[in-house]
Amino acid sequence: MSKLFSSFALRNIEFKNRIFVSPMCQYSCMDGVPTDWHLVHLGSRATGGAALVMTEATAIVPEGRISPADAGIWADSQIAPFKRITNFIKSQQSVPGIQIAHAGRKASTEVPWQGGKPLPSDSGGWTPVAPSPIPFAAGYAIPHELTSAELDGLVKSFTQAARNARVAGFEVIEIHMAHGYLLHEFLSPLSNHRTDSLGGDFEGRSRFPLQVATSVRSVWPADLPVFVRISASDWVDGGWDIEQSIRLCGRLRDVGVDLIDCSSGGLTPDARIPQTPGYQVSFANAIRQKTGIATAAVGLITTPEQAEQILSENHADAIFLGRAMLRDPYWPLHAGKTLGIHAPWPVQYERARNE
Repeated sequence: MSKLFSSFALRNIEFKNRIFVSPMCQYSCMDGVPTDWHLVHLGSRATGGAALVMTEATAIVPEGRISPADAGIWADSQIAPFKRITNFIKSQQSVPGIQIAHAGRKASTEVPWQGGKPLPSDSGGWTPVAPSPIPFAAGYAIPHELTSAELDGLVKSFTQAARNARVAGFEVIEIHMAHGYLLHEFLSPLSNHRTDSLGGDFEGRSRFPLQVATSVRSVWPADLPVFVRISASDWVDGGWDIEQSIRLCGRLRDVGVDLIDCSSGGLTPDARIPQTPGYQVSFANAIRQKTGIATAAVGLITTPEQAEQILSENHADAIFLGRAMLRDPYWPLHAGKTLGIHAPWPVQYERARNE
């Protein structure tokens, strides 16, 4: 028996295997609206056998985009194009998931293949926002420090984004609290220097992210799962770390979050990250063991044997694949063959199974 190809249930959703497609920005939208590129990109991963196909980081407000070319879920005009995509994913017996996000102080940049540098207002950019007026790095704009009223508005925006996502047909929603974006910026003492109730100690810094999670859970159907992606470590002395992550994940479990997607880094450009195969698996294992919440491992997981071992040793409940899925949309089909599992293939492709 293969653990990688065993089914996995959360609430009323049963995933046909434990291979999940990570959120990966495509920087190919106009006004936040997904295009045929997204239909083919996400649809091919569903055809390729992944149990869960997650969208890229999808902004809850225009100012929450990393770049002007990011996806969004703040407007009615974005719902129908996503509905076309979710319908196709479900037709392939995969589960459509959406990651909702706000880029915080890392917003307003060029797309990566144009340099990824901060985008000034005269070139289509905008002033980023953050918990504190601390720029991400040299050359980045000093962000506007969010007021209490603005933060109340953002909780409502996250909540409305969840409602829109459900209308669009998504069955899993993931809240982005990782990689140096807004909610991670609140969590880390390196980026949150507030002196009000949303700063200071762990309780203060985690308060706003937990408000968001609680509000999203309250409007997301009770029979459907909520995930949270975290950066389990900033990889910087004095920053956010695994001990604080474990405390946070216990709180997230208590407000109804079902799975933690365990990534790391992204808060500062000078972090020293030991990027070796499976370098983040220990985070998924620690959180799973200490809190009892389900976890997914991600990060330099590339081979079926590696993924199988992580699961068979109970270090995580599922595997998120990113770049491996960009290189090979049919990674799950090929993994089944490698592991000797007769995983379902699309009937249109069956004649190629044994070649």
